[in-house]
Amino acid sequence: MPEALPARAAGLGLRRALLDELIEAPAGAFDFLECAPDNWIGVGGRAGDRFAALAARHPLSCHGLSLSLGGPDPLDVAFLRQTRDFLERHDAVLYSEHLSYCSAGGHLYDLLPLPFTDEAVHHVAARIRQAQEALGRRIAVENVSYYAAPWQALPEADFVNAVLAEADCDLLLDVNNVFVNAVNHGYDARAFIEAMPTARIASYHVAGHYDEADDLKIDTHGAAVKDDVWSLLAYAYRVHGVRPTLLERDFHFPPLPALLAELAQVRALQGAAA
Repeated sequence: MPEALPARAAGLGLRRALLDELIEAPAGAFDFLECAPDNWIGVGGRAGDRFAALAARHPLSCHGLSLSLGGPDPLDVAFLRQTRDFLERHDAVLYSEHLSYCSAGGHLYDLLPLPFTDEAVHHVAARIRQAQEALGRRIAVENVSYYAAPWQALPEADFVNAVLAEADCDLLLDVNNVFVNAVNHGYDARAFIEAMPTARIASYHVAGHYDEADDLKIDTHGAAVKDDVWSLLAYAYRVHGVRPTLLERDFHFPPLPALLAELAQVRALQGAAA
């Protein structure tokens, strides 16, 4: 296994639209890159060559999109094997997936929320254990944004904690998702942060969202990080300590210097907390 990232690491998403700028970025501009293996397995040509060059030059974290950990269909064993090969080939320092599902008799092309029930805890925890065994490593699961919940017998924080404990896996704490969900569903974002298990937090995500209304936020990853989310990230650092943190941006990319300015904000908050 590759060495873990230092706690005060700040990274960017490795997106195709940024390939050329990332290749030309100055040394030390970012500490690691994160990609979705689902989007890169089997990719060749110029894009594949540029990806391989970046993965050889910088520590690589991987964030899956299509395992459908909470779904009803059997886990895709062949895809898990491909993912393991990809992670090992590129010495991935971390692999994470979403605490959600995205397939049921076929891909649904969205990350859909699970019911917050004991039955769902047992179901998804068993599948996470199966995925960890197939991948030969611990994984982290991300708390997801959602806009309607199918059933909530448990509070969201209790559901997340129960899954982490039963699966014996780690947490990728997405601070923007906490903020979005807290506004949309009327709970205290700081209380949710406090309820997360410090020892299981492997890393953080931070991203921008769209303000549809005062009481409706949309998790887009297509805008700059809002001040309230920066404040919540600083609070997470104070409560749980600094961890490697990714600045997510999936579209509406500004010039790389603007992204690096946001990454400097991550580093400033990490330094202040440390």
